[in-house]
Amino acid sequence: MKYFLLPLGCQMNRSDTERVRTVLHGMGFTETDKEEEATILGVIACSVRQKGIDKVYSRILKWNEMKQNHNCITFVSGCILPADRERFVKLFDLVFTMNELPDLPDMIRQYGVFIPMKNDDSSNTNDVETRIIASVPNSISKAPYINKVVNPSANMDRFWVINPDHLSDFEAFIPIQNGCNKFCTYCAVPYTRGREVSRKSEDIINELKELVEKGYKSITLLGQNVNSYGLDKKGEEINFAELLRRIGAYGDASGKEFWVYFTSPHPRDMSDEVIEVISQYKCLGKQIHLPIQSGDDNMLQRMNRKHTLDDYRHIIHTIRRLLPEATIFTDIIVGFTGETEEEFENSRKAMEEFKYNMAYIAQYSVRPGAVASSWADDVPKAKKRERYHILTDELMKHSLVYNQGLIGKTQKVLVTGYDRKNGYLTGHTEGKIVIRFQSRDKNLIGQIVTVKVTSATALSIEGILL
Repeated sequence: MKYFLLPLGCQMNRSDTERVRTVLHGMGFTETDKEEEATILGVIACSVRQKGIDKVYSRILKWNEMKQNHNCITFVSGCILPADRERFVKLFDLVFTMNELPDLPDMIRQYGVFIPMKNDDSSNTNDVETRIIASVPNSISKAPYINKVVNPSANMDRFWVINPDHLSDFEAFIPIQNGCNKFCTYCAVPYTRGREVSRKSEDIINELKELVEKGYKSITLLGQNVNSYGLDKKGEEINFAELLRRIGAYGDASGKEFWVYFTSPHPRDMSDEVIEVISQYKCLGKQIHLPIQSGDDNMLQRMNRKHTLDDYRHIIHTIRRLLPEATIFTDIIVGFTGETEEEFENSRKAMEEFKYNMAYIAQYSVRPGAVASSWADDVPKAKKRERYHILTDELMKHSLVYNQGLIGKTQKVLVTGYDRKNGYLTGHTEGKIVIRFQSRDKNLIGQIVTVKVTSATALSIEGILL
């Protein structure tokens, strides 16, 4: 019996998918990339942007057509707005939040399908038997799992205790926190993920140690607001800076080469202490993702970001002072409600000032439930596209200058796979700059090697293996 999963959206959804895989494998299912072969078809959804939700609707329509000739169960989980959840209930067999993932086997067993169950004989764990579950009408079987008030952040420890079935042998994600208390007016995350909940630091560090011992080279700490870690458990838990310090100390003591990153921080909670700690430990990756969203103070206020451009500028200056080798990535929105030409120009000037290595530029789309959903989406799509291209050009200009400055220098590179150019491998530097070099040695994939940079474009570099 097989399953198919479609993860959409951010790295957190990819991390969630790894735990869904664990649960399904524990039931005896195996993964397939062919939807027509699967008995279980699932989407890990993203309600943050309309494009992500459009993909969910497109896929479920296809799957429901398949059901005419194919016995299967469909489910959706991940980041789901209440309004989307109500619609999905009518389209999917199962709709659940991630904190309900441990209950997925019981949900599936209520359907009249063949369910593979692992043999109870622990000496022969690969032996799988198939049994028939009594058929239960869909209207009954779905009742316990829909049309109820859900708190996506409740009982997250039940979810975090599931060991992830990693999609990579050398890159991994560790969730450290779930939810958001910031309520930016454009954002749906507080309504899809719930309030901020921090995971136990002991469990985080133990999971990281296990990954390092297994040879993982790149580990990313995940949360909607990672640098607010521990604030919901003051007096019970350490803060984010201390978590990084303990990870850094372990990294130094281990003698192993690996890089630890984190995403995403909020400027409001980004302390100088966090940057100081990163500067002190070799394993803490010298790459910072710091969303700006807008370079205009009036716009930041309308977005409810609760910081000013000067506050943000202080953080960037501290990074440049303490981590001069660090690359800086950001998120920015164009065309948010009421964005004037002057406000947009201030965003362009901010990109010019901060000279980002990478920027994820989004054209604003209304998300139901967010505060701004009741405001007029009054910037025309054509204007949003124009502003998107202007900021993209600004990014390219500065990233090209930075990348050209690497020519002639050596870089440590994590090799991630084969490049599209025949005979080349690709990877990224510690600063997450994409790089390729000539080699056919597949044994280098998943290893950190040294490469001398020989050429550069705005979004990547090329070199020779040393």
